Amino acid sequence: MKGIVFNLLEELIRREHGENTWDALLDAAKADGAYTSLGSYHDEELTKLVAAASTLLAVPPHEVLRWFGRNAIPLLASKYPPFFVLHKSARDFVLTLNSIIHPEVRKLYPGATTPVFDFDASSPEVLVMGYRSERKLCALAHGFIEGAADHFHEGIAYEHPQCMHRGDERCVSRIRFI
Repeated sequence: MKGIVFNLLEELIRREHGENTWDALLDAAKADGAYTSLGSYHDEELTKLVAAASTLLAVPPHEVLRWFGRNAIPLLASKYPPFFVLHKSARDFVLTLNSIIHPEVRKLYPGATTPVFDFDASSPEVLVMGYRSERKLCALAHGFIEGAADHFHEGIAYEHPQCMHRGDERCVSRIRFI
C-alpha cells in the first residue's frame, strides 16, 4: 500500500482527534509512523492502524475505514484538483475510477495496486458497482463514494447486498445519488 494512504490517515486523525490520538494509534499498532507518500508499506500496517483506531475510538473497523474514505476526499480534491474539476456529479466521478483515476494514480505512485470496479450504469437512478480487491477494503470504497457525493453537494442511498467479508466473490453496491 502506498504511503499517501497513511499520510491521509495521519492528517485526518490528527485533525479530528488530536496529536495524542495519532501517537496512541502508532503505539497500539507498534508502527513507527514514518510514511513517505511514494513509499510502499505492507497492507497489514493499515490493518493494524485501523484496528487500533477501532479500539481507541470505540467504533467498528469498517466504520473507521468508511470515516477515513469519506473525510479523505476533501484532502484529495485539494491535492489533486484535476481528478475532480472535470466532473459535474459524483456518479460521473465514480464512473471514471477504472478508466481515468486509477491509471493516473499508478502514474503518480508507481507500483500502486488499485481495486477493480465494474459498473452497471444502465439505470439513470441506480448505479450498481462491483468491487474486487485482495485487500477487501469495501468500507473504504463506501466512504470514498460518500465523500465524492459530499464534494458534489449530493446525498446517496447506499446498499451493499453482496460482500467479500460475507463470503461473496466480490462486493456489489447499489448507489442512488440524490
